[in-house]
Formats: sequence, structure tokens, C-alpha cells
Amino acid sequence: MNIQLEAYVAQKNSWNAIFGGTPLDLNNAEDRVKIADMIDCDLSPENLACDGEASPQHVRTQGRMLRDCARQLLAIDSTVTIYEL
Repeated sequence: MNIQLEAYVAQKNSWNAIFGGTPLDLNNAEDRVKIADMIDCDLSPENLACDGEASPQHVRTQGRMLRDCARQLLAIDSTVTIYEL
């Protein structure tokens, strides 16, 4: 089960719905690449730490969740690339 990854994609889809974007689907190879890029972006130090405004606890918790999502995505599709992992 990829509960964290599915929750991450559901959250991204919620934002996509607000802004008129198309939903992401883990069963679609192109979407998996987009999801990998999003995880990679969210793992960047600036985003993870909210430009230094986030608490150390938030950074650790968010980083752990995103790394778990990255591992779950790589287990589904080993061809995607996540640099920040």
C-alpha cells in the first residue's frame, strides 16, 4: 500500500481542482514523472523549510513524509528521477 503517496497525490489533485488543472493519476507514466518532479521540488531545502520559516519539527516531519512518498513512487516506477532523495 502506498498510503502516503496516495494522500500526497490527492492533496495535489485538490489544488489542481481549485486552479482548473487536470487530476494526476499514479497509473499514468507521464503523471508519475510529474509527481516525481513535484516531490523533488517539495524536497528542495527552500520549500521544505518554507524559506527558513518552518520549525525544525515541521522540516523533519515533512521531509520524512516526502522521502517516504519518493520511495513509494520509485517502487511503482523505477524510471522516474528524484534528485533530492
